[in-house]
Amino acid sequence: MKKSESEPIIRRLATDWFATLPKEKQEHPSFLAFKGWLDRKGYSHYLNFSSVAGTNYDAEMWFDDELGQNWRR
Repeated sequence: MKKSESEPIIRRLATDWFATLPKEKQEHPSFLAFKGWLDRKGYSHYLNFSSVAGTNYDAEMWFDDELGQNWRR
C-alpha cells in the first residue's frame, strides 16, 4: 500500500473510531487504543506503507491532526 493511499483511510478510520468512544475517553483519544482497534477490526494492513519517519509516526500525526490533538506534539 502506498502512503498516499493510506492517509485518507487512516484519517477516516480515526474519525469512525472516535465516534465509538464514550464521552470521557473522547477528551484524550489514545493512538495506541486506536491501533488496537485497527488490529481487532482487520484494518491494520493500512499501516503497511513505506515511510522515512516510520509508519507509526506518520499514522499518529494523521490521527492527531484528524482529531484535533496536534497540541500534544
